[in-house]
Parts: sequence; structure tokens; C-alpha cells
Amino acid sequence: MQQKTKLFLQALKYSIPHLGKCMQKQHLNHYNFADHYYNRIKLKKYHLTKCLQNKPKISELARNIPSRSFSCKVKHGGFVYYQEGCCLVRSKDEEADNDNYEVLFNLEELKLDQPFIDCIRVAPDEKYVAAKIRTEDSEASTCVIIKLSDQPVMEASFPNVSSFEWVKDEEDEDVLFYTFQRNLRCHDVYRATFGDNKRNERFYTEKDPSYFVFLYLTKDSRFLTINIMNKTTSEVWLIDGLSPWDPPVLIQKRIHGVLYYVEHRDDELYILTNVGEPTEFKLMRTAADTPAIMNWDLFFTMKRNTKVIDLDMFKDHCVLFLKHSNLLYVNVIGLADDSVRSLKLPPWACGFIMDTNSDPKNCPFQLCSPIRPPKYYTYKFAEGKLFEETGHEDPITKTSRVLRLEAKSKDGKLVPMTVFHKTDSEDLQKKPLLIHVYGAYGMDLKMNFRPERRVLVDDGWILAYCHVRGGGELGLQWHADGRLTKKLNGLADLEACIKTLHGQGFSQPSLTTLTAFSAGGVLAGALCNCNPELLRAVTLEAPFLDVLNTMMDTTLPLTLEELEEWGNPSSDEKHKNYIKRYCPYQNIKPQHYPSVHITAYENDERVPLKGIVSYTEKLKEAISEHAKDTGEGYQAPNIILDIQPGGNHVIEDSHKKITAQIKFLYEELGLDSTSVFEDLKKYLKF
Repeated sequence: MQQKTKLFLQALKYSIPHLGKCMQKQHLNHYNFADHYYNRIKLKKYHLTKCLQNKPKISELARNIPSRSFSCKVKHGGFVYYQEGCCLVRSKDEEADNDNYEVLFNLEELKLDQPFIDCIRVAPDEKYVAAKIRTEDSEASTCVIIKLSDQPVMEASFPNVSSFEWVKDEEDEDVLFYTFQRNLRCHDVYRATFGDNKRNERFYTEKDPSYFVFLYLTKDSRFLTINIMNKTTSEVWLIDGLSPWDPPVLIQKRIHGVLYYVEHRDDELYILTNVGEPTEFKLMRTAADTPAIMNWDLFFTMKRNTKVIDLDMFKDHCVLFLKHSNLLYVNVIGLADDSVRSLKLPPWACGFIMDTNSDPKNCPFQLCSPIRPPKYYTYKFAEGKLFEETGHEDPITKTSRVLRLEAKSKDGKLVPMTVFHKTDSEDLQKKPLLIHVYGAYGMDLKMNFRPERRVLVDDGWILAYCHVRGGGELGLQWHADGRLTKKLNGLADLEACIKTLHGQGFSQPSLTTLTAFSAGGVLAGALCNCNPELLRAVTLEAPFLDVLNTMMDTTLPLTLEELEEWGNPSSDEKHKNYIKRYCPYQNIKPQHYPSVHITAYENDERVPLKGIVSYTEKLKEAISEHAKDTGEGYQAPNIILDIQPGGNHVIEDSHKKITAQIKFLYEELGLDSTSVFEDLKKYLKF
């Protein structure tokens, strides 16, 4: 169920509609789709990423889209399907890293600017392959269907596809199910056939605009699941993989506050859900022919304060990927005897990268950290052991330290932090500090490898990741304690983290900087308003800064989906007044602020550019007013707004953007950046 749990868990922000069966014909046409997922860095053979998961993933909630991703590679029936240059190609499995491949489709036929393949699905008997294609400057994408023959040809193309899966019907005909997305909302499911019996019909429409629909094929391909969910509630319907024209079967009607996700094995459904007490995720199971909630039997429970990151199902094992006490674990459950083996992973590891895998004997995955590239691991079921990739050990393991610390917030809550710095650093109080924060939608702070972060550590910086409430690092309750009328908990946590770091000898306010992306801008902007003396400089990317006005505008595509995160200020005076207390735009005042560098994107549909521009103008006015009152000699902070033309919320981390942000930080702190840019060139020389 690779990345599907993530799909599910992190989809606590995407929305879904309900299963209505509208059999409405629609012609096959081409081009354009909006996907919430990743971009890719153009690497011809970047082996660290060649096995990144290719399962659909409603990960990063609407205002938090990961900014970096890679071309996908899929194995099926002895072939590997992937992108080579501007083409979709396939090669024999054993030749996957050679130049001996067959070209299936030239992406340039779509006449898009620098297109790349975001997702690939191969039909069961390899008569067709479907590929989802998008560009760097747009969330719109196109799903093309290629007929595999001596002369591969594009059979059809669909616009605005989000998730899609193949099944085979009783007549041995390939059926493609796909979801259609419009204005960042995914409410419609279609099914299509090709060849002589070509058809395309709408299969389901969700009526509730606060829900989002995505498709997932169970690991054994037995069922196609239609997942309908918002941030707190979900509903799943099953489509029989052997009889895809039959009506879908409802597992359990949506119950407010109950989330669940489904896998299948040997006529049993395995259900990851938060139903019951405590309201954290647990694994349950039931017979496939009696799926309703009253038949769910508790199978496995997690420890408190545990984040379920992912789940993968094998023939005789279920593997859970977990985070507990800010450390990573893998739990291997033997399905034959219900045995459980818990493996604590290396303390340097901060994130999982799941591998596509059809081998029932092994469970491969990668571990990474912000300063360490992914490293391969494989759990072999027969041996009952975890094996790590051998070879050259990354020198960063000896030249840097990773610390797991805690800060005590105002209400006594212990807030976890992950800190990186050079091992041989002396007098850490005089070193520059870069704070990272997010704290929204129940999502973990991103801890994937970033070359520029490693360069900063090598140059003497301290990096601190603050896992504040509103995020998901300690489970569902951690999120609940930082949303709606508890959002200020996240701000209190951030303040406590920074003060704790300073108190323990990590840097000082004059050398402390803060960075945030998307919804992380809420806490970053709020801190600048209420405690600016803690910071010297701030970098924000596509930041959400005008919460109140955005959430009162129901014409925006994501407002209805996000009511359960921020509240409904249009109809609830309590929510409105609470948002006013922390909203960055609403609380700007004449005072000294840290310098701020904002990167915004012209075509951003998720965080309106208008709100960012208004925030910047109001901030400059407040600083100017404060400067007048302060008198001569006052050194006003620099406020920079860098609007990237043509970009959108899911744009990749360009060298230009990375360079601009680092240059800003070094200049504000008065540091020599000569060596850091030389080192940066080495990492970004793709």
C-alpha cells in the first residue's frame, strides 16, 4: 500500500465527494490536469531517486505542496517504464540502466513547455500504458494512453486527471478508472475503455465540495478503492477488480471525525483507522464480504504519540512505517501468526522514501535526512532481518551531529526538535541558526534531503526543525491541538523552541533566521508580529499570510476544503475573532521587524498572490512609520518580494531561487558567502 497511507493520512487536507452513479457519456479529449503532487529535477540517471514510489499520493495538503520530486520509474511484466529525455520509454528489466530502450511516446507531441512524466500505470496484460504529464509552471496535467504494439501509438488523452488505475473486466478488456480535477477540486470519477469498444463515462460525482476523491488499487490488485475524504472524515467504496462494471460496494458510510483506509489480502480487508479510543490510528480487519464498521476487529494498536507514515501489504506480512518520540521505526507484522517485530532505525534518519516493489520476499525503502542523501534498506522476510546498502559511507555521518531535543511550551507540552550542526563546531552560541517550521494540516515538517541544507551545515550553520502542534509528528491529537481555535498553540510552541535553543547555547537572536513554506508562513508571520526580537531574518516561500480574508472568500478553490483547519470566519464569530488574533496580515504594527525575503509565484492557485502583495505593502508601511518615530540612525529591515513569473505553488526548487534565499541570509547576517556558493555549485550541478 505504498504511500497510500500517506495518501490517506496526509490527505487530511484534500477533500472529497460522495459516490453518486452518474452514467454520463463524455468524449475522449486531450490535455491538461491538475495534480497535487511533485515536480522533478531533470536528472538523466540520478540513481538515488530512480525507485521513488509511484503510487498516487494525496500528500501535502492544499496549501503545502512539496516543491521537489523526480521522474518515476515503474516495473511491470519484465519491463521498466520511465522517462528518457522527452520520451516515455521502456526497456528490459535487466537493461534498465542502459541506453537500450524502446520509445513509446514523445512528450513533445503535446506541445507543452518542458513536459515531464509525473505518474505511470501499465494495464494488466501490457496492452496499454497510461502516463500523466505536466509541466514545471502549472499544476495542470494530461493523461495519455499509449497502445503498446510494434508501433506504439497514442490511443487517447484526457485533461485534468488526478489519480488513475487499470483493471481488467470479465471480457479480458482493460478498463481505466480516473478522477477529474477542476479548480483544485477532485469530485468526479470516470471509467474508459479503448480499442474497438471505446467508451468514456462518468461513474461517480461527489456532491459535498469539502471532500476530495482519489483512487487506489490494493497491493494485490483485487480491489479498486474510491476514497472520499476531507481532513477529518473519510468514506471508501470497493470496485471488484474482477467485475469492474458491477456497482461499487460501500465499506462504511462516512462518520464525522472517523478516518479509514483499506488494503486487502486473502479475502480480508485490513483497515487503518482512528475509530474508537484513543482517537489515533490502529489497524483493524474484517472479511471482505462483511465490510461494515460493526464487523471490524482490532488487529494492531500503535503506541501513543505515534505517527503512522505508511503501510505496505505483502503476501504474509504487513509492514508499518512509524515515527515515535521523533525517531523512525518499522514494525513487521506476521499475518500467519500475528507476530510483531519492531525495528528501531538509525538515529540520523528523519524520513522514509518508499520503493515500488512487487517482490513478496522483500520490503525495500530508503532513509534520508535534510543533510544526508537517501540510503537503501531492505527487510528480508525469510531472514527476518534488515539489510542496509553497503559501500562508501557518507562523510557527513562523522562531520555532523543530529540531536533530538524538547522545548517546554507555555502549557507544559513538550515540543520535539531535530537539530543538526558540525561535530567540530566551537562556541555554538556564535554560529548562525536556521529554524524550520510548518505546523498545519497534520503534516510532518519536511525532512527530505536538501543539498543547500547540507552546504549550510558544512559552513557552520545550525539547523533546527521545530515539530510544533498543528503538524502530525506525534499523531492525530498533535494536529487537533494546533488547528481551529488552538492554532495559537503552534505559535507558543515555536517561541518555546527558539528560546530553548538560545538557552541551551545554540546561537543567539542576532544570528537566528527562520524559514517557512506555504501554510508554515502563518506561524512565521505571526512570530514576526509578536516576538520579532527573536529573529534577524526570515525567508518565506509561497506563504499563507492573509488567513482571515482568504477564508472569508468562498469563491477561492480551497476555502471550503480548509474550514476544518482554520475555521469558518464567515459564519462563526468565534472563529473570526480567533483568526484575527494570529493572522499575520491582520496583526502588522509599527515596530522593528526582522528582514524578510518572500518568494511568490505568479500562477499560484493555492496561496493567492494578492494576499502576499497586500501583506508586503502593509509591512513596509508599518516599518516606515516605525522608522519615522525612531529617528535618525535607525537601520530599517529589508523587505524583499520576489515574484516568479509563470510559476505556481508546486514549482521545483530552482537554482536561482535557492541562491537568492541563501544570498539574502548571508547578507543579512554579514557572513562571507564565498565558500558556500562554491560548495553549492557542486551539489546543484545536475
